[in-house]
Amino acid sequence: MVKPSLEPTSVSVALADPSWAAAMEEEYQALLRNCTWHLVPPGPGRNLIDYKWVFRLKKRADGTVECHKARLVAKGFKQRYGVDYEDTFSPDVKSAVIRLVLSLAVSHGWILMQLDVQNALLHGILEEEVFMRQPPGYVDSRFPHHVCKLDKALYGLKRSPRAWYSRLSSRLQELGFVPSHADTSLFVYNSAGVIIFMLVYVDDIIVTSSSPTVVTRLIQDLHTEFPLKDLGDLHFFLGIEVRRSGEDLVLT
Repeated sequence: MVKPSLEPTSVSVALADPSWAAAMEEEYQALLRNCTWHLVPPGPGRNLIDYKWVFRLKKRADGTVECHKARLVAKGFKQRYGVDYEDTFSPDVKSAVIRLVLSLAVSHGWILMQLDVQNALLHGILEEEVFMRQPPGYVDSRFPHHVCKLDKALYGLKRSPRAWYSRLSSRLQELGFVPSHADTSLFVYNSAGVIIFMLVYVDDIIVTSSSPTVVTRLIQDLHTEFPLKDLGDLHFFLGIEVRRSGEDLVLT
C-alpha cells in the first residue's frame, strides 16, 4: 500500500494500492475507448517501443489529495528515424502573433476566449507503423503474446505533436479555416461577414471573433470529434497573463 501523500515508484506497487490501481484502469479504458491500438501477432524485425507508467497526485490548494492520475507514456527515445517515425515537426506560436491576435480582439471589441482539448495528443492519427508491448497487468489473456500496433498517438512518441496538429488542421480546414502562411499555428475563418482567428498551441486554443454565435457553433462542431473544454475568457496563455482593464488588455 502506498502512503496517501506519496506516488508509487513501480507498477507492482501501484497495482497493490486500490486508488492507484483505479487510476491505471481509468487510463487504460480511456485508451481503449480512443482505439489507440489493436493487437497483432509479433513479427520479425519489428522494433517494439517500451513505455512507462507515470503517476501523479493532484492536490488541492490546502494540500489534500484531489485525485490520483496515471498516464501510460511511450519511451519515444527508442524510436528509429525512418522506421518508427519520419518527422516530428509541430508548430510553435510566435509571441508577435499572440500579441497581434489580442490586439485585434481589443481594437474590434471581439470576444476573446480560451479552449482546452482534453488529452489532445492522443487524438493524432499515426501514419507510420509503431508497435508496443502490452502493458503489464493488462495483457489480453486470449492473446498473451500479441503486441500493440498503435493506430493513434501516445504521450512520449516523437511524432505525437505532429500527428495531433495534422488532424486538428484537417478538421479546421473542413470547417472553412485557412492556416496562416506567416504562422501555421494561426487559423483564420472569413466568410459571410464573420471573422474568426484561432491560435493553437498543442491543447491550448485562443479564439477571438466578430460573432459569438458562430463561435458557439464552431465549438459544437469540434466537440463532436474532440473532447473540448470551454475555459471562458482568456486569462493565461504560454506564460502570458492576460487581464482586462476597462476596454484594454494588460499582459504580464
